[in-house]
Amino acid sequence: MPRIYMDANATTPLLPEVIDAMRPYWLEAYGNASSIHREGQTARKGVEHARAAVAELLNCRDAEVVFNSGGTEGDNAAIFGLMRPGDHLITTSIEHSAVLAPARKLAESGQDVTFIDPLPSGLISPKSIQAALRPNTRLISVMLANNETGVLQPIREIAAIARTAGAFLHVDAVQAAGKIPIDVEALGCHLLSISGHKMHAPKGVGALFVRRGTPLDPVQIGGSHERRRRAGTENVPGIVALGRAAELALNSLADGAMLRLAQLRDRLEAGILAQIPRTGVNGAGAPRVANTTNIWFDLVDTEALVIALDLKDIAVSGGSACASGSTDPSHVLMAMGLDKTRARGSLRFSLLKTITEAEIDRALAIVPAAVLHLRALSPQEAGTAG
Repeated sequence: MPRIYMDANATTPLLPEVIDAMRPYWLEAYGNASSIHREGQTARKGVEHARAAVAELLNCRDAEVVFNSGGTEGDNAAIFGLMRPGDHLITTSIEHSAVLAPARKLAESGQDVTFIDPLPSGLISPKSIQAALRPNTRLISVMLANNETGVLQPIREIAAIARTAGAFLHVDAVQAAGKIPIDVEALGCHLLSISGHKMHAPKGVGALFVRRGTPLDPVQIGGSHERRRRAGTENVPGIVALGRAAELALNSLADGAMLRLAQLRDRLEAGILAQIPRTGVNGAGAPRVANTTNIWFDLVDTEALVIALDLKDIAVSGGSACASGSTDPSHVLMAMGLDKTRARGSLRFSLLKTITEAEIDRALAIVPAAVLHLRALSPQEAGTAG
């Protein structure tokens, strides 16, 4: 039987429509989008059509969309492009490493950085942001949807706090784009990052929303590309693909696909909890994106469970793909108050919007058996049984 892929938060496959859209820009329309001849202008039209599609997805002006290589570059550009010596940065302890690493680098260089811990639910309290403000606070960076738990943060309330304080707000929306409607006007942010490969476009392409008037210095220099905000010859096929993926994402948000996905996620979640004792959901009770559930399994090691399910043709993850290979428990789950053992026994299921009921049913037959088998091998379980 075909494999069941439940690791969409790590990456997604290209949709056929996306492949069809980008194919001509490899073969016939291969010009440099900065060239003024016909081939170059054909490529330029593809880039600008994609820019309009991404702008529609985010509800911003076309000119506020800056194409780049993905979420990591967008997050880095937002932080390093805005922060100045003597400024204060507020972020959270549950951000992706693309935000945490730049923040720590700033702290190591002597700049003021505050890391806000979440509530046990995984939510960031706006009051905590308010309490962390200083007169020199220049930037607040908070993700919209957590990559490990799917928990959605109260960005509008945080934006109101930033606005009152005269601070800029950056939102990492990599795991939210295509899963929930994103309106940068309603959110009130100045910068927002998305990544193509999380929404059925290729790896290596993304975009950063930069609100008009935001004094963002380019981090990558060397040319006048992207209105001098990001130098480098445009990845035209990738950009075109991102634009097509944005169009398809808008369709999915309008046709009820996300509601169906949430129902399948809930069915998977409820089925696992009903069949397997000593389990629970990380982030239960908080608002989450439709495709994600993060479940802890007592007396089970995540790595062993990932391998066991892989051998049964189910692809899942213990957390962020960017932390793969690390022996440390999830920084997100630890910040939420889990102990190391439970954090190491937590598994993320992140579903593609193309998943079927039959695949959910197969998973519900396979996962409990794998968990119970591993528990039977656990020294703690053996001791309990004795």
